[in-house]
Amino acid sequence: MTNKLIIIGAGEFAEIANEYFTFDSDYDVIAFSVDREYIQQDTLNERPVIAYEDLKALHPPGTVTLFVAIPASGLNSLRKRFYLELKAHGYQFATYISSHAFCWRNAEVGENSFIFENNTIQPFVKIGNNTVLWSGNHVGHRSVIGDHCFVSSHVVISGYCTIGESCFLGVNSTLNDHTSVPERSILASGSLVTKTLTEPEKIYHGNPAKALPKRSALSAKL
Repeated sequence: MTNKLIIIGAGEFAEIANEYFTFDSDYDVIAFSVDREYIQQDTLNERPVIAYEDLKALHPPGTVTLFVAIPASGLNSLRKRFYLELKAHGYQFATYISSHAFCWRNAEVGENSFIFENNTIQPFVKIGNNTVLWSGNHVGHRSVIGDHCFVSSHVVISGYCTIGESCFLGVNSTLNDHTSVPERSILASGSLVTKTLTEPEKIYHGNPAKALPKRSALSAKL
């Protein structure tokens, strides 16, 4: 895998990812890439911004590594789309784990995932592909976080928990041991999961966490 890295995206998360990869990894960020219609400037942080439509011709698979730095837009669907599309083209992806995070030796972290500082990831944890853990979370032993998830900050995921694919966990939310959140769900800030939640595509909130009636997580703006 080459250490030349292109970041997909040019927003705030992309600039933050550039900082971490530049100063806390072995990768050399050489460019950003976005859809041509969204290019607002030729350079960003002294690196070129290239059209996504030209990426494969200019930097074919095998010559660069990619990181898709798109936040939770559309309940992670936009980041998921780019990741899966580029993976199908044969690209390889970087994963970043902060040098200031604690990640136990047998924890598994998938590709194109980003683990910020002050995360604690305990033994036998499994974190999927294309998943973001912002700063200061606790992931308890043997818990599983699915692909394409976004865990904001100061979230407590206790032991033996399961987070389904494409979920968003808000700031200071908590899961008790042996509980689960179904796929494509939103757990609102400060919510407490005391028993397994079963309905996907819902917004859950409160203590104990309950689904908001007549609200779909798919229509929420994150």
